[in-house]
Amino acid sequence: MAKTKVEAEPDQPDEQLDRAIEELRGVLREEEKRPDGALYSGANSSIIMTIPVDVQIMLGSTEMPVSELMALQKGSTVALNRRIGEPVDVVVNGRRIARGEITVLESDPTRFGIRLTEIIAATKSA
Repeated sequence: MAKTKVEAEPDQPDEQLDRAIEELRGVLREEEKRPDGALYSGANSSIIMTIPVDVQIMLGSTEMPVSELMALQKGSTVALNRRIGEPVDVVVNGRRIARGEITVLESDPTRFGIRLTEIIAATKSA
């Protein structure tokens, strides 16, 4: 049985993710062009839309020697590599896909959210 583009196993995990993203974009474009306007009605897109992904918001990071790490205690402050007001990264399955700003949810002021300010274009790996 011949393998489709989605079933083919690329050499690199990045290639596999790039191909899956491009396949998803193609399916979504086809769905948007349908006269009935049903965006997620196709069998292929309904399968794709149920795949769980790990979404992380990366506020910042830092490097420190093990001795400093071991000295941390309750109340310690760890300085990050980002300043207040700088955009945070939105990472999906380990790949940065967007940037945004932290905001308080209007529907629940006790929770944070992210307002996307930039979508990062997928780059083709060589």
